[in-house]
Amino acid sequence: APSDVRGLVCFDGYWSFLCLGFLQKLRVEWSHVVPTFHPEVSSGVVLQQQTQTTKLPTLKTHTSAAATRQKPAQTVVPPVLKSTTRSDAVGKTRTSTKGTLLQHKRVGTTEPPYIGDAYMSEDVPPQTDCPDGIRSKVSKTQFGGLFLKHVPVLQWAKHVSREEHQRLRKYPGAHGWGGIDYDTLVETLSVLNISANRQMLDNWKQHSDKLKCIRCAVVGNGGILKDSKKGKEIDSHHYIFRTNGAITNGFEQDVGTRTTHYAFSTNTLMNSIRSYAKFGYKGPPVSTETRYIFLPDHDRDYLLMKAAATHTLVERGHEHGKDPTMYFGKDVSKEKLKMYHPDFIRYLRNRFLRSSALKTKYKDIYRPSTGAVMLLAALHTCDQVSAYGFMTPDYKNYSDHYYDSSYHPVAFYINHDLHMEMDLWHQLHKDGLMRLYMRD
Repeated sequence: APSDVRGLVCFDGYWSFLCLGFLQKLRVEWSHVVPTFHPEVSSGVVLQQQTQTTKLPTLKTHTSAAATRQKPAQTVVPPVLKSTTRSDAVGKTRTSTKGTLLQHKRVGTTEPPYIGDAYMSEDVPPQTDCPDGIRSKVSKTQFGGLFLKHVPVLQWAKHVSREEHQRLRKYPGAHGWGGIDYDTLVETLSVLNISANRQMLDNWKQHSDKLKCIRCAVVGNGGILKDSKKGKEIDSHHYIFRTNGAITNGFEQDVGTRTTHYAFSTNTLMNSIRSYAKFGYKGPPVSTETRYIFLPDHDRDYLLMKAAATHTLVERGHEHGKDPTMYFGKDVSKEKLKMYHPDFIRYLRNRFLRSSALKTKYKDIYRPSTGAVMLLAALHTCDQVSAYGFMTPDYKNYSDHYYDSSYHPVAFYINHDLHMEMDLWHQLHKDGLMRLYMRD
């Protein structure tokens, strides 16, 4: 049950122990606090609603002549995208490879230990020879030095070792294995032991030959999709990604019907079921082609994933005794399950969405939104990406969700930087790396 403090709500979850303390300390820097429920928030800390917002600084990037494609060793990499500029951001960075770990060290600067700009590296060949794909375009854009093509998007059984646990336990939440003991990690990730678990688009060979480009639609739940009539266009893609409270029944003309990949954390899933049931949301979409991508915020995700893979009840924790087939259908199997690698989420935060929130006392609860991780994951695995229902500069013209029965303004929470995400989508669209749906 939630704990209510002075009109704000703290929901049980990984960060609930921080929430109560934070609520007592909120001051002018996070003004216009509104008691709003949102599935992304386990702590329930609300920044402000869209009205009377103080927009975070505009996303900027610094490019240099040294921005080149990454090489095996001693490659100069430009600074990460940040929401605020820093004098140390223009320093050169060197990349050294030691075994399977990419380490990125900024010359003349000291990164806080929680950043962890070092990631596992894997050599995974592309699934197509698409001549006009993101991989072939990115080096010619401002994002060329930011994309690391060898950071694994997904984690699976072979990634678990005591050495890796020792490295990743330093990072809490979705950014590492902090708070998850080694035995739990082994017993849960050991079920993700087939090639389908390490490949996002595991059935591409069944779709087409190697010469074609993989086209993906990534569908958010934004109100901009209401009356858009984009349903058929969305369904025409090879793969369709959706997240959290994705409702298609009754909205087929605007959002389509197919879902090949559904992304969520256990916390956002359970909150979506509670929050959006009145709009018709009953749980994740279930079909023969649907895959389920867990965003591992804490051990709840590992335990639910294992239960789904083994068709057993959840052994312990928040979902103790629950039957995973209630959420993923009777035909769920480990072939349909995937889980983001914490290195990938930390890499996205550090290089694409390094918000100014990381320089505040709330840094431990900040991460890219579930939708942002889903969209950036598609950009790292698909050849061509079209994004629908994501935040655009005219977001105030639309309700929070396309299925809202009346206008509901977008709310901003301290654990995500939605303004920075919006700026990133616009820049990726402008650079031709994806197509962002916007109203004329």
